Amino acid sequence: MKKAILISALAVAAFSAQAKDIVDTAVAAGDFKTLAAALQKAGLVDTLKGKGPFTVFAPTDAAFAKVPKAQLDALLNDKDKLTAVLTYHVVPGTVMAKDVKAGKVKTVQGSELTVSTSGGVKVDNANVVKTDIKADNGVIHVIDSVVMPK
Repeated sequence: MKKAILISALAVAAFSAQAKDIVDTAVAAGDFKTLAAALQKAGLVDTLKGKGPFTVFAPTDAAFAKVPKAQLDALLNDKDKLTAVLTYHVVPGTVMAKDVKAGKVKTVQGSELTVSTSGGVKVDNANVVKTDIKADNGVIHVIDSVVMPK
């Protein structure tokens, strides 16, 4: 009996220790409610739950709060533009902080982000404030502003 309980406990522990995808990881962090809602509106949840790998520069709720309300509301109600903005935050592949180099990086949206590394890492004009949040299909780096494609 004790052996069966131990095996069941180990199975539950192994299952709960399983890695989460990019979306589940962001939702669990609790500071990405606006991003999660935007991904839902744009129909990108299944994509970011997909195989990947992806590197996501994820704006926090505070970053979205910096966008003027009228502009954010308009963005959230324009699926094409919202999709373009959100996919501009995603780079194909897994890029860990130690591998970041200054320069241009092509996004899933098709445009290029400008990465700078002097005085901390920046993506366009957003500061990277937390790095290397691992998910089973990529990595999240937290940024303090929403970046917009040119």
